[in-house]
Amino acid sequence: MLDRLPFLIGLRYTRAKRRNHFISFISLTSMLGLSLGVAVLILVLSVMNGFDHELRTRVLGMVPHVRVEARDSVTDWKTLAGQLREKPHVVGAAPYIEQQGMFTANGRNKGALVTGVDPKAEDQVSIISDHMVHGSLADLTPGSWGIVMGELLARNLGVGVGDRVTLLVPEASITPGGIFPRLKRFTVTGIFKVGADVDASLAYTDISDMAKLARFKEGDVQGIRLKLDDLFSADQVTQDIVSQLGPQYRGMDWKRTHGNLFAAIQMEKNMIGLLLMVIVAVAAFNIVSTLVMMVTDKHADIAILRTLGAKPGTIMGIFIVQGLTIGVMGIVIGAIAGVALALSVSDIIAWVQATFGIQFLDPNVYFISYLPSRLEASDMGVIIGSALVLSFLSTLYPAWRASRIQPAEVLRYE
Repeated sequence: MLDRLPFLIGLRYTRAKRRNHFISFISLTSMLGLSLGVAVLILVLSVMNGFDHELRTRVLGMVPHVRVEARDSVTDWKTLAGQLREKPHVVGAAPYIEQQGMFTANGRNKGALVTGVDPKAEDQVSIISDHMVHGSLADLTPGSWGIVMGELLARNLGVGVGDRVTLLVPEASITPGGIFPRLKRFTVTGIFKVGADVDASLAYTDISDMAKLARFKEGDVQGIRLKLDDLFSADQVTQDIVSQLGPQYRGMDWKRTHGNLFAAIQMEKNMIGLLLMVIVAVAAFNIVSTLVMMVTDKHADIAILRTLGAKPGTIMGIFIVQGLTIGVMGIVIGAIAGVALALSVSDIIAWVQATFGIQFLDPNVYFISYLPSRLEASDMGVIIGSALVLSFLSTLYPAWRASRIQPAEVLRYE
């Protein structure tokens, strides 16, 4: 019974009506502040996770996870691709030839990365086929000199399907008339829209046509693009492949080309989470004010309990229980509200945009036109655990002050 005493009295103090209504107001404010902080933290981190997931899915769906290249060229790419598919974490392999160049059309110029691909194998390493808005990747056939480009790139050049564009590559040709840049006319056969910056900087053509433009031998390719089932194992997979293939091959993973982007997103998420945790900390430490006033209000009760044999630890436990009850109630309410908002924020924003004609995310500026949200259990655990720890720490000082009250000094004036 003595072990249950702190819980019974602490819970009763939480439920009981108080003579001082200001204490009740401070308790309610502390609980609501904690709820608001937890809910906002869950919502904001879920939105950050949503943006991170969308960016990772779209950008890394187009960017190769791992590239394996030979020092000169890969002569038997089908055999090499078959060997690489047997490696751990590798789920797809496709050949490629890349060439930086500048497109010109309608008096406009735009630089882009042109990749020669095998349309039949490209689906193993890229999501481009799922994001075609006009045409198909299968329209790229040897000798047709067709090209598929991003929607923003096509818009900047003012071209559509069926139009002709000229590609200038940074390699000069020496002719009797002088030095001229190498160029080739292509016909736009398709347009894709991923909804990321790659829409303005990527174009695809048939690998045999690109081999002729890049002056590769027939059947040779620049390298093999790999798709992995675990993005974050890319560096280890690259090292293993290069060490086994030998020094004539080199590898590069997505972390070298786009790693800084995702590191910046992760750092931004951590900083925003840390700043929002201050809101939770302020609300949690409001429990200190509540309990200090509660201890002052309950001086007589504490003195009576001490004269009846209650130990200082029991008195301390009573106010710890009361403070944690306020904290737990606030955290539970905030967690429920935060989860509900995180799961429905996309629909809420879509309704607001449709009802009031407001466009929060302009698709011409941002890579997505809606607000994504992705709720993760790990974030929930960190938020709830941190809030509980802060609530517990907030109860220690007032509870310790209560346990130091001397019964004789209090009851002397009763």
